[in-house]
Amino acid sequence: MKIIEAAVSAPEAKIGVVISRFNKFINLNLLDGAISSLKRIGQVNHDNITVIWVPGAFELPLATETLIKTNKYDAIIALGTVIRGHTSHCEYIANEASAGIARISINNNIPIAFGLLTTENIEQAIERSGTKLGNKGSEAAITVLEMINVLKAIKLII
Repeated sequence: MKIIEAAVSAPEAKIGVVISRFNKFINLNLLDGAISSLKRIGQVNHDNITVIWVPGAFELPLATETLIKTNKYDAIIALGTVIRGHTSHCEYIANEASAGIARISINNNIPIAFGLLTTENIEQAIERSGTKLGNKGSEAAITVLEMINVLKAIKLII
């Protein structure tokens, strides 16, 4: 039996962070959490991190796929926040962003962490961006770091 587990340290990794400008006051906390985890936990060199701002969550998949096609990144972190309003618009945005990111990851065989908060209100978004419920940006960073190493380990046994 073979068991593959991987560490999260990836000092040579090149990481792209695609982040939504819409709800920027929340997303800045997600970005801070992601970068902090990449540097402190993953030991990723500051120069190996690229941050790309896009207008909103709907644009995350396009920018992510464009980054991947440069062949310069080992993983991508997609960050944003969709807060429910009085209509179902948030569901359409969140669903399309989620489906787009999943398709891109599978089709391109590259780790993408989907750090899109989908909340009922601003308070929930604040709680998930660095207060009571942790920081989902940090969690997304740790996820891509581990996945970089898991995929490397899988390729070694093939």
